[in-house]
Amino acid sequence: MLEYKAARYGRAFARVDRFFPSTRMCSDCGRINDKMALNLRSWTCPCGSAHDRDVNAAINVLAAGRAESLNDRGAQVRPPAMVAPRGEAVIHPDAACPTRSVEGISVL
Repeated sequence: MLEYKAARYGRAFARVDRFFPSTRMCSDCGRINDKMALNLRSWTCPCGSAHDRDVNAAINVLAAGRAESLNDRGAQVRPPAMVAPRGEAVIHPDAACPTRSVEGISVL
């Protein structure tokens, strides 16, 4: 249902794996902690950042969704341009200076 609604309103839709450890992963340093009980609503990472379980999961799911769709957001998809081999890059001397006229007006 979300996928067709996103398409209807021109939004991007990204699917995150069901078993993605969004609640256990620190959104600041990326460390994945051990399993937590469901009644544990806030926790502190060894890096020092304190997290609300739901807010931290939302930040991680958003980051995972954006990571899946980086190509349509401007990331480089094609390899950079390369210089053609010398025998392949041929420029004719007449190519840079056209001698045709448009409606009787000479270009030269």
